[in-house]
Amino acid sequence: MAEFLFKSETYDLIGVAMEVHNELGPGFLEAVYQEAFELELKRQEIPYVREKILNIYYKNEKLTKEYTADFFCFEKIIVELKALSSLNGDHEAQLLNYITATKTKVGLLINFGAKSLEHKRMIK
Repeated sequence: MAEFLFKSETYDLIGVAMEVHNELGPGFLEAVYQEAFELELKRQEIPYVREKILNIYYKNEKLTKEYTADFFCFEKIIVELKALSSLNGDHEAQLLNYITATKTKVGLLINFGAKSLEHKRMIK
């Protein structure tokens, strides 16, 4: 059976998102959820970098175009937040691009905009 990569860390991050969603519910702009998510990360003492710049390389040469991930947690998990009625393939592709650009293995896509919290764990 395959190992669940970064199981406890992703569980903790989903718990942070659930705490934020339980407190605020749906309906706010993404920036509100980002701020609340950051406060909850601090409260739970989870290491993170907010708005981490992700460099992109082509044949070992750094491109001028950069991505910005909402959060980079535990020095190994990208967290991308949304506040939409539902997620679609474009949002998943965005997270996969971030994972590829950073050569990380795991990312979380979290949507606070739906009635119930939506989250998707993605691996590369």
